[in-house]
Amino acid sequence: QLQLVESGGGLVQPGESLRLSCAASGFTLDAYTIGWFRQAPGNEREGVSYISGRGGRTNYADSVKGRFTIFRDKSKNTVYLQMISLKPEDTAVYYCAASPLFLTTWYNPGHYDYWGQGTHVTVSS
Repeated sequence: QLQLVESGGGLVQPGESLRLSCAASGFTLDAYTIGWFRQAPGNEREGVSYISGRGGRTNYADSVKGRFTIFRDKSKNTVYLQMISLKPEDTAVYYCAASPLFLTTWYNPGHYDYWGQGTHVTVSS
């Protein structure tokens, strides 16, 4: 059974860092497009970053460029989201998602087939 499990969320102060993990089981991550999304209370789910399957192409939302980095460890079948210089507006539930397709509109949550349960990130002083 294909499954994604996020971890690494928590409460941090502005300016601090977190690394989120998205561990996959039942499939090989590098054959899928993996997206990171977030959803704050009252807001729609928004695309944060993605990494494509075999080519490893990445992209980021403008709001996180230069602060977030997505990468994968094939040996652990895990995709990570390294977040630095966190801001209060980064507070949200973060989800990873997978699609077997190469996506040009990676930021559209409707294009993903599999989702994790989410991990909470709170940035507050």
